Amino acid sequence: MKIKILPLCFSVLIIFIDQVEAGKIGLYILASLMLTNQPEEQQEQQEQQEESQAQQQVSIDQPKSIRKLATVRVISDIQPIPGADNIEVASIDGWKSVVQKASKFKVGQKVIYFEIDSFLPVEQKFESLRKYCYKKMEDGREGFRLKTIMLKDQVSQGLVMHLSDAIKGPLNLEDYSVGDDLTEKLGVTKYQPPVKLNTEGIIGFIPGFIRKTDEGRIQNLSSDYESYKGKDFFVSEKLDGASSTFYKKGEHFGVCSKNYELEKSTENTFWKLAVENDLENKLRQMERDLAIQAEIVGDKIQKNSYAIHGHKMYVFNIYDIEKHAYLPKTEMLKICKDLALPICPVIAENRNVPDTIDQILQEANGLSRINDKQEREGLVWVFDGGKPSERVSFKTISNEYLLDKKTGKKTRKKHQKKTLEKRK
Repeated sequence: MKIKILPLCFSVLIIFIDQVEAGKIGLYILASLMLTNQPEEQQEQQEQQEESQAQQQVSIDQPKSIRKLATVRVISDIQPIPGADNIEVASIDGWKSVVQKASKFKVGQKVIYFEIDSFLPVEQKFESLRKYCYKKMEDGREGFRLKTIMLKDQVSQGLVMHLSDAIKGPLNLEDYSVGDDLTEKLGVTKYQPPVKLNTEGIIGFIPGFIRKTDEGRIQNLSSDYESYKGKDFFVSEKLDGASSTFYKKGEHFGVCSKNYELEKSTENTFWKLAVENDLENKLRQMERDLAIQAEIVGDKIQKNSYAIHGHKMYVFNIYDIEKHAYLPKTEMLKICKDLALPICPVIAENRNVPDTIDQILQEANGLSRINDKQEREGLVWVFDGGKPSERVSFKTISNEYLLDKKTGKKTRKKHQKKTLEKRK
């Protein structure tokens, strides 16, 4: 049978603003610094690696994204931006998005919020984004890639729209509840950059008995944030790389990218790392079926910001296949030590979340422990709890990392100076 890999779309959000200047209306795009190597893109990057595998001869459909990119939400706050007459910043859960005053958004209003990483279809309602956001993919698909920027020293992430502007036909607000997912209805997908890792040979999708890695952003968990306080979290650095899984179930040893199980090959980057780290033999030493999940960094991955020659893997999770649960972090650390496997840098083993989401996002900023000349992508927070059902995990992405990707050192230093002043 033949496999044809259909590329996914990895998206990034943009906010647009009409500003009246000298009698003319100008368009301002507030984009999220999610470039081709942005942290959200890195997590899903493997899904498009298969684009380069024209030699493959089996045909499978791509898995759908589980991320809700376009949802009905409520504006919780609107604040002025110093020095800006025509724009203001709206808070939607844990996100902050710059909007135009002329749009007359109100606190408590239901809106549609498009998260960073969205790839919007070519439709009239999004045409105002064409000048700055139009993107044509390698497979010919067209759309508007949404990003993040800083405007008037305000970091802005996401696109806010009135429901009446986004939904065709008669609109009854009662038909839409907060949290409704309109991603598919509005034709939104994820923007996905191509990755040049060699993933030759696909067996099929990653086995269903393994839980795929997909940490939620803290901005989307604002309603649960209070319940996180007082819990002891394990905090590690989030690396800007490619997700991988190495597992043993019974007598079978398997190697997977984020979405696919891969055939054994000396040319396959994932299998090369499995062999270099002797993962098959190490997993066979264990008395149970486990899946090791790791981030791969190095050459041709996210521009190799860590300046690593070749490729390295860093473990961030170990999953117990029989119990259908992640191992507690203390047990993961012990196993990795016993098996001589590198782990993602540990920031803290017992850290409480700060008072606000703004503060926890500030903590995401900092230099990488893999390369201290590089801004780290962010942090991953995990609370194991007393049993698997109590486990809590989420990620916080550094705005300084995003700004460094998009606007360069000058803008980043300006943002860092402002951050330090706020802390004082």
